[in-house]
Amino acid sequence: MGRKVVTFYIAVLASGLVAFIAAGCSGSGSAQEQAAEAPNTQPNILFVLTDDLDYASAQRMPNLRSMLIQEGASFENAFTSQSLCCPSRATILTGLYAHTNGIKGNKLPDGGFRKFRDEELEEDTITVRLQGSGYQTAYFGKYLNEYGEDDPTHVPPGWNEWYGKLNEQKLYDYRINENGEIVSYGSETKDFFTDVLSGQATDFVRRAASDDKPFFAYVAPTAPHGPATPAERHQGAFAGEEAPRYPSFNEEDVSDKPSWRQETERFSEEEISEIDAYHQKRLESMLAVDEMVGSLVEELEAAGELDNTYIIFTSDNGWLAGVHRMKEGKDRAYEESAHVPLLVRGPGVHAGSQIEELTVNTDFAPTFAELVGAEYPDADGRSLVPLMRGENPPWRSSVLLEGFVGKGDRVYGAVRTKTHKYVEYGNGEEELYDLQNDPYELESIYKTADPSLVKDLQAKLEELSNCEGNDCREAEDAP
Repeated sequence: MGRKVVTFYIAVLASGLVAFIAAGCSGSGSAQEQAAEAPNTQPNILFVLTDDLDYASAQRMPNLRSMLIQEGASFENAFTSQSLCCPSRATILTGLYAHTNGIKGNKLPDGGFRKFRDEELEEDTITVRLQGSGYQTAYFGKYLNEYGEDDPTHVPPGWNEWYGKLNEQKLYDYRINENGEIVSYGSETKDFFTDVLSGQATDFVRRAASDDKPFFAYVAPTAPHGPATPAERHQGAFAGEEAPRYPSFNEEDVSDKPSWRQETERFSEEEISEIDAYHQKRLESMLAVDEMVGSLVEELEAAGELDNTYIIFTSDNGWLAGVHRMKEGKDRAYEESAHVPLLVRGPGVHAGSQIEELTVNTDFAPTFAELVGAEYPDADGRSLVPLMRGENPPWRSSVLLEGFVGKGDRVYGAVRTKTHKYVEYGNGEEELYDLQNDPYELESIYKTADPSLVKDLQAKLEELSNCEGNDCREAEDAP
């Protein structure tokens, strides 16, 4: 009752913004008229980041459908620039493409937690800015790959509360750094990590709701990343489920693909059964995450904070399950790898809306900043707030996809527009897809396309691959 009371004019003075997003202004009329119509509370933000969740699997979760998709907005063309755990998470925290922040892999020397920390990227993350703007900040779950290996008690700057998972993907017999103290969990049913995570996050929301400060909670379960262990209660819930049978599943003709795809054989029936079995486990492992989302929404509602909270749900990357003769994986330029779910619910977000504009994970940091009235001008991305509010602002025409580590088709640069995707690989091979007529990327038209189209896409890729800050936004906007 009356918590987080901050007047609109104070918010304006603190942030230097004429239109503070938390006020829910319409974007028209005088500042005085907008202030008269504005609510007087700063919004909370609940950010849920899953691990390796593909777009299609997110649609199968009942609470995500009823509480987020039906009650909020679904971004239908959301992408992660480098579809690999640590680079994606570093981009979310910094708003910078991997080529800008330098975190290009999951471990040294290309990336990982220690590189992120030692290069002092932790010192200026979006959460440092949010904390400086008066927000309670709390982290729960998986952080950056290799976190805690050299110093398990390390708590990054910018967090009032910290529950950082150690032992990365283990769902039982793991440890958590709980505000600098290492707590061990065992192998009993009550120790299942997603449920422990849910309890910690829900408890924080309950406590934060009674505080005068608004909060930012970052909740990062490990599901459905391998080993994709379901809770005992969910085992068998998706028995008999098949992995999506896209036209690209076990692709019949890969003669248009780069050399490493051409060298692969089509799957046997036994291999297809294995793909389906793992897909079932992934879905079952997500059910506990889905229940967690439900618990958090219910807690917010009970506390009277649901209508003043932005809930943002996404994944660090997508997942390949049998497409283009790839049994499993990520970190590729293909749609199923880079395309991620992005669901948003909150003040001013129209229930049941679908947003078609291209978005990328560089956009999260500037979005969080605008929602709270903070500044984060150096990001490579842009704020999603106008889209969330149902506006129709000038928007980007392309996004950059990039991959740096490994071999074969894991080293690439790609530009993805509304209509085409152009890919250059480290060995000089190229692909080009007409996504309007070939959304499953079955036939590369690189050799037959209009040379002027190829030239334009090559130039855009070159520009995006070397951009920083506003130059990225200008390159994305250029026709």
